[in-house]
Amino acid sequence: MTVQTIRDFLKLESSSGLILIGAMLLALVCANTPLSLLYDGLLQTPVEIHIGALHLAKPLLLWINDGLMAVFFLLVGLEVKREILEGELSSLPQIAMPGIAALGGMVIPALIYAGMNWSNPATVQGWAIPAATDIAFALGVMALLGKRVPGPLKLFLLTLAILDDLGAIVIIALFYTADLSVFSLIMAAIAVAGLVVLNRLGVTRIAAYVVLGVFLWVCVLKSGVHATLAGVVLAFAIPLRAKDQHGHSPLRHLEHNLHPWAAFGILPVFAFANAGVSLAGLAPTDLLSPLPLGIAAGLFIGKQLGIVSFAWVAIKLGLGPLPQGTSWRAFHGMAVLCGIGFTMSLFIATLALDNAVPATGDAARLGVLMGSLASSLCGYYLLRRAVNKPITIDYDEKEVLLKGAEPS
Repeated sequence: MTVQTIRDFLKLESSSGLILIGAMLLALVCANTPLSLLYDGLLQTPVEIHIGALHLAKPLLLWINDGLMAVFFLLVGLEVKREILEGELSSLPQIAMPGIAALGGMVIPALIYAGMNWSNPATVQGWAIPAATDIAFALGVMALLGKRVPGPLKLFLLTLAILDDLGAIVIIALFYTADLSVFSLIMAAIAVAGLVVLNRLGVTRIAAYVVLGVFLWVCVLKSGVHATLAGVVLAFAIPLRAKDQHGHSPLRHLEHNLHPWAAFGILPVFAFANAGVSLAGLAPTDLLSPLPLGIAAGLFIGKQLGIVSFAWVAIKLGLGPLPQGTSWRAFHGMAVLCGIGFTMSLFIATLALDNAVPATGDAARLGVLMGSLASSLCGYYLLRRAVNKPITIDYDEKEVLLKGAEPS
């Protein structure tokens, strides 16, 4: 990953995070005003596709969650593959510290939630909800501090979040699947085999992969495995480098084209569709019930505790240092920002609870909003206190030199 690519990515993600905040607030306004009838009616609008024996009928909300989010996971898969082959995840020394921190940031929140909901078998299956991090939202809050935040700390957050997304993909694949259809899985396997053949033959036309990818998405949707995983499989089939004399990268080309659509279209639409929690009749005791409190505590307390403690152990074991030019105070502020679960947490909540225990949907969304809001405000405050002077950063592809004031 070149330095300019990193800069462009951080700028895009930061801007997207600010738009996500607007989408969330708009959803809350719509859900708690007379606009709620229009809001609910829009999301429940039936949308059908009928081609021969193929019949797909879902409300608009599920098309957003199953369809648009598959495109988002395609982008995530492209980013993960590129990072594994030639980026921040391509060697053990680079991946060790953010990898260990990401593991702590998933394990501890899950344990906190599970511990608070252990007596309720219906809600304990939502243990993965507070394990996710919304990279766009976190970088959006961090962007409010401008150049005060050291570049290496932003890059550490970016790497940690990519690993977090990879963990979420594995969790969804292993734990959040419905009853499986053997026939649909066989057809999906045939589609995957076709993608592998295209890759081995050196096919570089993205349209060929997309056609098979759409077929794969339909098969996975019908199989009982969540359809968003089709996007990840498709991403890993698209070649990073072409075998022709031009040496262009189909993966980079598709990633570059998809990124603005995901950042400024898919994620804000998803946030608007899923963040609308009605607060009518809400009592203080509702906020303290195990489900929302477990999610909020997992995000706000579990994330920072897991990331900081696991990173401290990794440093003591000599597995890596803190990001260059970063104090423990600033690192702690970054860890708190990782408690902004938002879109990913909302998405996992729909998989874990909405289908199995529909009545818990609003409570789960409320917990995600509480935890994410607390992490946003506290993380911003801690980072602002830790990095009180602007830092000018000169980037080189092999090292980062910090000039000027060090963080206090």
